[in-house]
Amino acid sequence: MASMAATTTTQLLFFLFLFLSVVLLPLGSSVGVNYGTLGNNLPSPKRVAHLLQATLIDKVKIYDTNPEILNAFSNTAIDLIVAVENQHVFNLSSDTSFADQWFTTRLAPFIPATSVVAIVVGNEYLTTTDDGVPDPASLLRAIKNLHSVLVSRGLNRKIKVTTPHSMAVLASSFPPSSSTFAPNLAQSMESLLDFLADTNSPFMVNAYPYFAYRDNPETVDLQYALLGNSSGGGVRDPKGYIYYNMLDAQIDAVRSAINALGFGNRTIKITVSESGWPSKGDAGDIAATKENAKIYNTRLIERAQSSKGTPMKPRDKIDIFVFALFNENKKKGGTTERNFGMFNGDGSKVYDMDLSCEFCSSSNGDETASFGFGEKMNTELMRRGPSVWCVAKPHANDKVLQGVLDFCCGPGGVDCREIYNDSGPCFEPNRLLAHASYAMNSYYQMHGRNFWNCDFKGIGLVTFSDPSYGPCRYSQM
Repeated sequence: MASMAATTTTQLLFFLFLFLSVVLLPLGSSVGVNYGTLGNNLPSPKRVAHLLQATLIDKVKIYDTNPEILNAFSNTAIDLIVAVENQHVFNLSSDTSFADQWFTTRLAPFIPATSVVAIVVGNEYLTTTDDGVPDPASLLRAIKNLHSVLVSRGLNRKIKVTTPHSMAVLASSFPPSSSTFAPNLAQSMESLLDFLADTNSPFMVNAYPYFAYRDNPETVDLQYALLGNSSGGGVRDPKGYIYYNMLDAQIDAVRSAINALGFGNRTIKITVSESGWPSKGDAGDIAATKENAKIYNTRLIERAQSSKGTPMKPRDKIDIFVFALFNENKKKGGTTERNFGMFNGDGSKVYDMDLSCEFCSSSNGDETASFGFGEKMNTELMRRGPSVWCVAKPHANDKVLQGVLDFCCGPGGVDCREIYNDSGPCFEPNRLLAHASYAMNSYYQMHGRNFWNCDFKGIGLVTFSDPSYGPCRYSQM
């Protein structure tokens, strides 16, 4: 019994180590991007979805429920955040049946093949007047109606409902510790926050240090806005917090406003739903340059990949969605609005920026390189030496895992007796993730260690740490 307990402990420690080694790999953290389509020169959604699989981006936020995009991202292992346009908020607020019809026609046909993880209702709805005077009550009813539809279908844990705000919902954002919501929105925000806390949904904010610098270049330090260290040792808050970049200050301003309404003891995650820097602006806009855009977005992605919080909450990781994937030549407004993209419509880089992910999914490294999303995958690295294995990503979908396991142990030709026989050396721990990892590695080794042999619909991950444990030995080529 002691020996069996020791073996089980060893196995559990191994899988804990494997999990930590995977999530702590460089470029392994979540990075989101906003994918707008207001352009007449953009690549097809299918091509975009295919090529994003070779990047570190694993979450994509869109501004509608474009069926072509929803179909393109099916079976890509990239999470999608979809949107209800502002002009449809009122209709969805009127009755749950409208919300159910919206979901049935727009999303249901694509789920679960497409991994939709959130529905955002409107965009900066409470502070925009493009479609008339906003009605906070309608926004909250629309959100609750959609949530009820998800509950009725058993999807409310997988798909969250929320709404992105501009920083204009705050009465003021400085100093961060004294920030509150605008008085005319306080009651509505309290109701919304109560819903977000109850449903474990994030509070989304579009935060742009660029605009603060552009409008106040004499008082805002450029490096502070560009997420670099502010000159003079940082910006000090009266409560003792020190801010070295404006984005952290903006996030904590939102946090203080939430706390001021009495939600300090309830868990409400803050997500930066948009943030970016334009590469080109109107005459006189000295801030909108390719160099500044490159610096800001590079630092923004590094921040998104880190597990760093803010001065007020150092341990709270902030999810960030970069704005934006493409320049959009048909977007309304000035030159600035059309030049937030990291890529041009033909896929070339607006400025030199590496989004490549060494071990990500892509069936065509050459195409990826020519498109500009990342450098060509290093096939030799993926095949080098005797010490390289293929395992399943820790949070891989069970349905995809089972399909991969069935393939490997069937048409894939893998001998799976070691995981299927309860006396086999790799049967324990008797878990789908462990069994799939063993079968995936065997298939990978059998077929030459090419990166596409560890794709498995985006759930495979190459590792240089030997996954073998106890009596279970992972094969090598």
